[in-house]
Amino acid sequence: MAAPQHNAPQSNAPQPQHAEVTGVLERITYSNEETGYTVARVDTGRGAGDLLTVVGALLGAQCGESLKLYGRWGSHPQYGKQFTVENYTTVLPATIQGIRRYLGSGLIKGIGPRLADRIVEHFGTDTLDVIEQTPERLVEVPKLGPKRTKLIAAAWEEQKAIKEVMIFLQSVGVSTSLAVRIYKNYGDNAITVVKTEPYRLAADVWGIGFLTADRIAQAVGIPHDSPQRVKAGLQYALSQGSDQGNCFLPEERLISDSVKLLAVEVGLVIECLAELVAEEGVVRELLPPEADGAEPVTAIYLVPFHRAEISLAGQLLRLLRTPEDRMPSFATVDWTRALSWLRGQTGAELAPEQEQSVKLALTEKVAVLTGGPGCGKSFTVRSVVTLARAREAKVVLAAPTGRAAKRLAELTGCEASTVHRLLELKPGGDAAYDRDRPLDADLVVVDEASMLDLLLANKLAKAVAPGAHLLLVGDVDQLPSVGAGEVLRDLLAPGSPVPSVRLTRIFRQAQQSGVVTNAHRINEGVPPITDGMADFFLFPEEDTELAASLTVDVVARRIPARFGLDPSRDIQVLTPMHRGPAGAGNLNTLLQAAVTPSRPDVPERRFGGRTFRVGDKVTQIRNNYDKGENGVFNGTVGTVTALDLDEQRLTVLTDEDEEVPYDFDELDELAHAYAVTIHRSQGSEYPCVVIPVTTSAWMMLQRNLLYTAVTRARKLVVLVGSRRALAQAVRAVSAGRRHTAVDHRLRTG
Repeated sequence: MAAPQHNAPQSNAPQPQHAEVTGVLERITYSNEETGYTVARVDTGRGAGDLLTVVGALLGAQCGESLKLYGRWGSHPQYGKQFTVENYTTVLPATIQGIRRYLGSGLIKGIGPRLADRIVEHFGTDTLDVIEQTPERLVEVPKLGPKRTKLIAAAWEEQKAIKEVMIFLQSVGVSTSLAVRIYKNYGDNAITVVKTEPYRLAADVWGIGFLTADRIAQAVGIPHDSPQRVKAGLQYALSQGSDQGNCFLPEERLISDSVKLLAVEVGLVIECLAELVAEEGVVRELLPPEADGAEPVTAIYLVPFHRAEISLAGQLLRLLRTPEDRMPSFATVDWTRALSWLRGQTGAELAPEQEQSVKLALTEKVAVLTGGPGCGKSFTVRSVVTLARAREAKVVLAAPTGRAAKRLAELTGCEASTVHRLLELKPGGDAAYDRDRPLDADLVVVDEASMLDLLLANKLAKAVAPGAHLLLVGDVDQLPSVGAGEVLRDLLAPGSPVPSVRLTRIFRQAQQSGVVTNAHRINEGVPPITDGMADFFLFPEEDTELAASLTVDVVARRIPARFGLDPSRDIQVLTPMHRGPAGAGNLNTLLQAAVTPSRPDVPERRFGGRTFRVGDKVTQIRNNYDKGENGVFNGTVGTVTALDLDEQRLTVLTDEDEEVPYDFDELDELAHAYAVTIHRSQGSEYPCVVIPVTTSAWMMLQRNLLYTAVTRARKLVVLVGSRRALAQAVRAVSAGRRHTAVDHRLRTG
């Protein structure tokens, strides 16, 4: 959502003097989580409902809090008199109304608006003194027992401690929401850690990266050229590289990136990198050239990625070479009879490529099956599973996402789970199943394997028992994994010892689908057909903001009217990027207003720049091994089914049919999912996808991005936007491979 332009225009007039304003935060009109910029309305007690507009750094303040604001007075030509906030502190309210609003705002766990009314009605202006000094007196309030009283007292003490930490952290430029996380991580040691080891925050506290830690470090006096700062910067540059999919960075690039990031001398960076290597904080390795005629590469790895590459290649080679076989009967099977029996079971004939794939999966210990939509991957997998189960083999099926696992289960008639659940990943990321305790399975089939990043693929490979068969199925032309690596492509690289089959024949039934036809056209660099198709449409609109509005209209009104699809359950908007008018961030705001609007009878909770309501479609944006039965993982999608303002808890029903509770202070782990980036949609399939394609996303428009988006649709694709942008997306080929060495390690053993 574009920020309202409440900033006063630039002029040569004298700068206004610093001032203080005290009032109750009544309403947040707009807030940006990334910058902290907020537009809000504050009741300064002038009466007659006269609210003051304040703008500036207010992220983390909650409605109902009494605030002391420090800043400058100003005036906006459109919005009139306003106060620009440079800093603020919270103060305890003194009036009955202020206390009621403060307690009912959700700040203190266990007290919602109704209970706040009862407490304030009983104790009046002494309410906060009672909670602070004699909380046991809360039992005097009707229907408030000892158990709830203790919870409220504990929550009040924690809130006080957090406020103390926040006052310090605000002085060094940290937002309130991050301050809460820092306190939860370090407790009473929070201030000590921030003062003496600020770069630890980037590694320990989710949501704090190097740049935030660096700003804090400067505020507490860490020198610009401190080795502590340079080493942290080098590791951050490597981490940024892994966020872009790279398992390592060439040394020259790492040094260059770090010099730009840190604004220090090259010599200091080289010296600190050498120390990091000696301390085993990073790994340096000489690798063969990444392209013909190039020089060998000096690769610098973060330790976990180096270990995972060596481990993954080693485990796959061990599986391939072991003389054990948990499905020995297929080595001597009469394939003519077996395939004839299969034909009787399925009622369909396998194409020659599919036959080859079936034989490969059942006779080789590791195999890869790839191919585009409509080429019969699903039927081939079903055939493999049917034959394996006919010989009483133990078959385990998995996929990287809950939706993909459900689809795999429907296809095969067998139970399937996510890879995370299959391995029973624990807090810290360790798996319950590994080389010492392998899965009890003769055949492990993993669908949507293009999504497997290096770290997850390594955990999976370690859990496959010697002699068991591993079949990886996926479309190598889709986007590679969100996490570092491109495992499927490495396994299919020239010279790979892993046997594979690529299905290329498009079956007749699939040829009648505009979705399948156009997916293959896009993959071949040919523009899609957008006229005369029953399941593939383009709504042209060159202006990006108008394209965003049109996208919302298509989702909320046009598709439901024409095809009877539910805008929340059946339709998914997939965007090339998060930012911008047609990005996922802004579209989520617009789509929520259209699909799940605010209603007086529906509770809601504002957190940062988002408002959560019952019925909202949401997604988890980080791995949390402590939530749910076996953890909740980045990309898990669900629907908000309950929101309790008294208990300060929100409940999400995930696409794996698990109800997961979130305390209100955990809502930074959730984002709305009416629109998601194409990268986040990998492995999922939806009845209908709507794809805004605009020139504002020019740098992101690439063939494999558009191809991935189109192949997420089961029945219907609607493109909205610019014909020029669409042509660019079809024309532009992804810029080269990621920096990985799994293929090299497989070739060299």
